[in-house]
Amino acid sequence: MPRTRSIQGPPGALDWTGALNGQGPRYQRVIRFLERAITDGQLRPGDRLPPQRQLAEQLNLDLTTVTRAYAEARARDLIHARGALGTFVSVPKVELSPVIDLSMNIPPPPVGIDFTDLLKRGIAQVLTYTDADKLMNYQPSGGGKAERAAGAQWLAPMLGLVDPARIAVTPGAQAALAGLILALTQPGDSILTEAMTYPGLLSASRELGRTLKVVESDAHGMTPDALERACRNHQASVVYLNPTLQNPTTTTMPAERRRDIVRVAERHDRQIIEDDPYWLLAEDAPSPLVHWAADRVHYIATLSKCLSPGLRTAYVVSPSDAAQGDLLSALRAITLMSAPLATSLATQWIYDGTAGNILEGVKAEASARQKLAEQIFRGTERRWPRTAIHMWIELPDVWTPQELAIAARMESMAVTSSDAFSAGASNARAIRVSLGGVRERHHLERALRKLAGLLERKSTPFDRFLI
Repeated sequence: MPRTRSIQGPPGALDWTGALNGQGPRYQRVIRFLERAITDGQLRPGDRLPPQRQLAEQLNLDLTTVTRAYAEARARDLIHARGALGTFVSVPKVELSPVIDLSMNIPPPPVGIDFTDLLKRGIAQVLTYTDADKLMNYQPSGGGKAERAAGAQWLAPMLGLVDPARIAVTPGAQAALAGLILALTQPGDSILTEAMTYPGLLSASRELGRTLKVVESDAHGMTPDALERACRNHQASVVYLNPTLQNPTTTTMPAERRRDIVRVAERHDRQIIEDDPYWLLAEDAPSPLVHWAADRVHYIATLSKCLSPGLRTAYVVSPSDAAQGDLLSALRAITLMSAPLATSLATQWIYDGTAGNILEGVKAEASARQKLAEQIFRGTERRWPRTAIHMWIELPDVWTPQELAIAARMESMAVTSSDAFSAGASNARAIRVSLGGVRERHHLERALRKLAGLLERKSTPFDRFLI
């Protein structure tokens, strides 16, 4: 016979009175409560849930709210209905215990924001003001007037007033970066960058036949003296920098260092690609490098790291009409145009304030997750700011980055070894841990505690293979 747990019952029975704790739509709170109860073992496979009407009365909710919560829980395979017998907790499937992804750098899901509703409303607004036939047709390269104006509005906190004509709308930062490499360099050319750098630069340069030359860095990022030497020793015409909450090290380059880097680039007539996806997430970030060298900095800002990767929209500010023309020509060879529906949705959200609301929610959730990580990794040398969406954890001597990544995988976690970011010979012994890929904060907490436990070990599972 199936076991039943009442709303209020004997000791050990599940108490549903806390189902509405937290923030966000009420149906989502009920779902999160269900997930926590199943994860913690308070609900087990075969347990019967309260009838929807009974639970609605107990929690003082509309029946439609509970019905929606149950429907979503069924869609996630958490529960299943058995007709007149009722609704029961499902037996976990293999895919219900997947590898917890701490490797993908995406913004954490903001509490209280329902993307399903936002998408429905946003697309409805787009269709109200835009002809559907136009959305399904080819678009102007680099975006139309409305898309570029929205980009100027989005970039205003970083760059101040920007002429929309200087902005190109691209289908993500990776496409923009590849386009700039094609536009600014020739096959066989070198690009100057830091030893630990964005993996997208590694793959783009490799596939496009460019070589990366490492410039020494310190705790504040690339050093001017090292860049001076690199400019003298290499014919590289481009310097790549990710100066704010750098991926992977989380370093933010101070304002004075940015000015010094720009001066070196000016003396040697080098172009700069400033990849700046995290500026809006940072606390008191210095002005971007383009502020000091608008005539040689190609500035990239994507929505993927502060709003959602699904928008596939990034903005590139070029130093001249000719530079923008070269970029758009290169982009036409790669991707032709941005996806009209995604770009129109991003434009709509920027204009109506939705994008700003999502950004504030992401920042709040990122801060909460960093505070959680700080509590768990107490005693570990802190190398990550409280507003970053990832951590850079230097490893104790007992671990190599590769071994730690394998051991984490054995514990159903995915982290990224420092090798994935290496542009050349490096002594880095670290991993990047991304905080946004896990939807529920309590699942993230469990994963981080397991990871902290690995780091505290005095030996590794691989020691027995050593001779």
